[in-house]
Amino acid sequence: MKRQPRSNRRSARPGRTASIVGTGSYTPERVLTNEDLSAMVDTTDEWITTRTGIKTRRIAAKDEYTSDMAARAALKAMEQAKIAATEIDLILLATASPDMIFPATACFVQTKIGAKNAACLDVSAACAGFLFALEIAQQFITTHTYETVLVIGAEKLTSITNWTDRNTCVLFGDGAGAAILQHRSQSTHGVISTHIGSDGEYADILWMPGGGCRQPITAENAHQHLQTIHMSGKDVYKQAVISMLDASKKALDKAGLTINDIACVIPHQANIRIIEAIADRM
Repeated sequence: MKRQPRSNRRSARPGRTASIVGTGSYTPERVLTNEDLSAMVDTTDEWITTRTGIKTRRIAAKDEYTSDMAARAALKAMEQAKIAATEIDLILLATASPDMIFPATACFVQTKIGAKNAACLDVSAACAGFLFALEIAQQFITTHTYETVLVIGAEKLTSITNWTDRNTCVLFGDGAGAAILQHRSQSTHGVISTHIGSDGEYADILWMPGGGCRQPITAENAHQHLQTIHMSGKDVYKQAVISMLDASKKALDKAGLTINDIACVIPHQANIRIIEAIADRM
């Protein structure tokens, strides 16, 4: 007998909301200041602060990996949500600095927190990764596929940073944040609306060229910093302002709201200039 698709079996069931019921975060102990960086590259505290708004960043230990930080954040989120690891149906880990190319770093997190019943998936969407993972989690919950989803954003970007490039090494640090999403039948709170998008035309303004099948790292090219972050700062600034502003307006429109209805805006924290430019235009 031919098996009926799952989507057809569930189509009669009503949609439902997905709520964030617990959050957690983790940052490494080591702090790298602007003064520390000024001893490493040609820069100053004033130069960094004026252009980025950043004063300090956290640096993971050599033997501390993305999955370690992700697991610590996840455990805090689980504690706040008052759920056991075995209740988690799906782990979504957004990262651009996985422990390794495969298996998914989410699988390592699964083992470290004891979520033996969870499916595991990494999401690669760089700065927007956590929001992409949040949208995926919402879809799985609202379509009745899963009840409890763990969403994590974790990075050890210092492992892929060129510490001789002052334009990029001042920007990045390490850490993790996590959220537990569930449907709560008695709750009126949940994800109201989202808008995500991509534009591959700008793939070469913030990228890591080496390490994939296009340009594997070899003994001959290992000195070329191909396995580190490359960035065109001016282009990133321009596109970040345009894209974040556009996504914000579309999410508001979908929710039937205006910016005047919003009590608090928490933007991506990459650069104070980007944040201020978006705030001025909103």
